[in-house]
Amino acid sequence: MINLLQITDSVSSAAKRVAGDANQDGYLSLWELLSTGGWIMIPLGIMLLAVIYVFAERYFAIREAGRIDANFMNIIRDHIVTGNVVAARNFAKNSNNPVARIVDKGIQRIGKPIDAIEKSMDNVGVLEMYKLEKNLGVLSVISKAAPIFGFVGTLVGLMQLFSSITTSNEFEVSTIAGGIYTKLITSISGLVIGLIAYLLYSYLMTQIDKTAHQMESAAADFLDVLQEPTR
Repeated sequence: MINLLQITDSVSSAAKRVAGDANQDGYLSLWELLSTGGWIMIPLGIMLLAVIYVFAERYFAIREAGRIDANFMNIIRDHIVTGNVVAARNFAKNSNNPVARIVDKGIQRIGKPIDAIEKSMDNVGVLEMYKLEKNLGVLSVISKAAPIFGFVGTLVGLMQLFSSITTSNEFEVSTIAGGIYTKLITSISGLVIGLIAYLLYSYLMTQIDKTAHQMESAAADFLDVLQEPTR
């Protein structure tokens, strides 16, 4: 019981003397806590900034791509069935979204076999999906790399800690507890950044899937329109 109390007191004392406590008030601010992680926090910080940038850029791009006039296909259908192909294409070209570009490609191929039209539209769909998924690989890589970087940082920190203990012949619970406490920040930071990257990646992929379904639905509706009798 006495030993347990002594260890607890030692750990408590270590918290007050923990490295990185610039003002020696016994507490670490967020900035002081992060700074104790050492140089490994620099690549982790860069990863976090990359996650924020890629998510913001892709979020607005995907949201813009998913904005489709509810009457878009109805207007296209009306122009096609009345034989006004020029008006249909002008309307599609003036709508800046993936669905409109797929339909515009279909309109350009009117007069060719349905299979050829469908193939042309599918090719445009592949290109549009590539545009939507641009840079998402960065989020996927960071979601896996950040925890590894954090773990490596903790291991390096612990090696430095035990090396310091060995050379200085100081074997105190307070020294070890304080060192481990500060070195674990890299693992925690890496896990948090990796989790954020994974969640944001999954969210963006869900939004892309919604846009992909819109493109598939519009392509199917357009092919049905081509097979309707003209008025």
